[in-house]
Amino acid sequence: MNSPRIIFSDIDGTLLNAERELSALTISEIKRVKDTIPVILISSRMPSAMTHLQKELEITHMPLICYNGGLVLVDKKPVHSTFITTDVISKLHKFNEDHLFHISLYHNDDWFVPQMDFWANREAQNTKVTPIVKSTKDVIEIWKTENKGAHKIMCMGDEEHIDKAFSFLETNFSDTLHLYRSKPTYIEVAHKSISKLTAIELLLETHYKISLSDVVAFGDNYNDIAMLKAVGTGVAVANAKPETLKIADVITLSGKEDGVATYIKNNI
Repeated sequence: MNSPRIIFSDIDGTLLNAERELSALTISEIKRVKDTIPVILISSRMPSAMTHLQKELEITHMPLICYNGGLVLVDKKPVHSTFITTDVISKLHKFNEDHLFHISLYHNDDWFVPQMDFWANREAQNTKVTPIVKSTKDVIEIWKTENKGAHKIMCMGDEEHIDKAFSFLETNFSDTLHLYRSKPTYIEVAHKSISKLTAIELLLETHYKISLSDVVAFGDNYNDIAMLKAVGTGVAVANAKPETLKIADVITLSGKEDGVATYIKNNI
């Protein structure tokens, strides 16, 4: 196997340890290779939930792939942006008029929540980002005038309400939205036309002039499958979903056991 020319790594469940942080081994291994091989973080997170990790790894000059490929930043500027339109958000908001579940709206580095409830607080703690409190209705109105939309929508709540939200979205928007149920109490909503793979292809073509066969990528979840299948070496961490493990070229240790760092240490 040829040594890779570029590394892409998912974050949650893949790169972080049990404390949801970067371990000392992960930091030292990425620092060791980063000057010869670009290391790019690729996640469903927003930019500011990723830049503090870039700082620790000393890769702040590298591109970032945020929102599962909905937003691609090079030199901190968007080179690609695909978002969910305000008419879709309005219909979801109307469906939730009794506020049975929480709706978080994201655009670039803005994260809006209707109030600092249990869900907003938990997400803020996990990502180390503080949201802006503004009603969904107000956000929709502002975005309409600014011609913006949501790079990501997060619906969070009790399982029964999230079940209903999922079937509403699936019934009405299955052709335009990608729905990803990361937990029974969560739905991550993105635009259907984007994926981690489309973002990688864009960066390789426009920025790096590197072929997919020279890529090593790390992941754990359903939204990593297309990426891991397409690249030269798709590496799944041991805690990955069974479907992800099945298609991986290599299985490394789990995320909590420094799987990514161990693979880099032994192979790159």
